[in-house]
Amino acid sequence: MTDWGRVEADLGTHITQRKRIAGGDINEAWLLDLSDGRRVFLKTHAKGPDGMFPAEKAGLIWLDQAQAIRTPKVLSVWNGEGGHGGYLCLSFVEGGRRGFDFDEVLGQQLAALHRSAPAQFGLATNNFIGRLDQDNTEDTDWARFYWERRIWPQVRLAHQTGRVERGFVEAFDALQKVLSERIGPKEPPARLHGDLWAGNYMSDRDGRPVLIDPAVYGGHREVDLAMMRLFGGFSETVFQSYHEAFPLSPGWELRVPLYQLYPVLVHVNLFGGSYGNQAKALLRQIL
Repeated sequence: MTDWGRVEADLGTHITQRKRIAGGDINEAWLLDLSDGRRVFLKTHAKGPDGMFPAEKAGLIWLDQAQAIRTPKVLSVWNGEGGHGGYLCLSFVEGGRRGFDFDEVLGQQLAALHRSAPAQFGLATNNFIGRLDQDNTEDTDWARFYWERRIWPQVRLAHQTGRVERGFVEAFDALQKVLSERIGPKEPPARLHGDLWAGNYMSDRDGRPVLIDPAVYGGHREVDLAMMRLFGGFSETVFQSYHEAFPLSPGWELRVPLYQLYPVLVHVNLFGGSYGNQAKALLRQIL
């Protein structure tokens, strides 16, 4: 149950109208009209992971620090207590038609975001990928980070929850042994969105790109690009524009399955079904 009085107190004004809108698998979402003339977007949940909204707030601010691509402005956040669910209040981004150069600009702005390098792989705080915990313990070694903080935790969780059999887990032993060879040339950490599928970007009313719902950390930039190719929704113009602004290291095509493996394992743990077979297929390509 949302504490609407607290929302009003945080925003320093009254809510004159609230409208339910689509909010995804975890959250409820509201469009609020305020007495001071503003329109804001509110995400709420009653049973979401503890700390999810503060983590999303931190992620949006972290992306915005790069000054590379637009994100919603964080107005208020509350983690919830005493029977009241938490909420995250953001500036409302009015959607619009994509500009004629939208895809080109998106590629350029993603390149600029990735060039804004954090000091290490990971992040100072942990966060979430969907409703799953995402361990961001910082590391200077990308191969070690990708195995210990991304691949192995998802494989272990899938086995513990009965999503996969023991043979699935054992198949990943071979990946651990060759990961440092498959990981690609060394690069500095990139500022990643972390969950960049077609549902997590949009066009504002001026036709410019906006990123939403991040799962941020410092990582290899090919992670974002591989996920963009995983479920579709991005034109080749986006990738071409990115490559012109920030060329990828040779052999990037061969590493796409490696960097698609993490989000597919996340989907194994969130949804089960055929994603286990998809993870096995990716593993065969990598090895």
